[in-house]
Amino acid sequence: MSVAEARRIVLFRHAKADWPPVNDHERPLAERGRLDAAAAGRKLVDTGIPFDLALCSTATRTRETWKLAVHEFPHRPKTVYEERVYEASPGELIALLNETPDDARNVLLIGHNPGVHGLADILSGTVEGDAAERMTRRGFPAAAYAVLSFEGSWKSLEPGVGTLLDYWAPTD
Repeated sequence: MSVAEARRIVLFRHAKADWPPVNDHERPLAERGRLDAAAAGRKLVDTGIPFDLALCSTATRTRETWKLAVHEFPHRPKTVYEERVYEASPGELIALLNETPDDARNVLLIGHNPGVHGLADILSGTVEGDAAERMTRRGFPAAAYAVLSFEGSWKSLEPGVGTLLDYWAPTD
């Protein structure tokens, strides 16, 4: 694959978590989160993006979100559970994405706020349609995702190089 081809990144926030008396990393999904994770999976399939790689935080709620979402996919992409996604800043997420092999064209990152929302904002140099307006209006609630594209190698991913193509969030 040529590094000049468009690449897509989907930034997917974990679904709604419960608050049992466990440490934050081990918080499971709430019942609503389980429903929203599956709905997000169906919407991700509707994008038609053939994901090559999924980078998922090791937190329980992100792993559960991914398990329920990917169940809706016709083909499961290679999945890497990456502890550096947990509590990562946008800059740390960019550094992680810079390590992605160039044979991966479309990457799904399942993570946490504020890092995921911040990364969507930082990467978006341009916007198609009303995606930015919808993302600004809704924020980045649990189970929301943003679809971005950029051209170049993963090593060239940096602030402002992306185009925000779409944004989706479950309804309240």
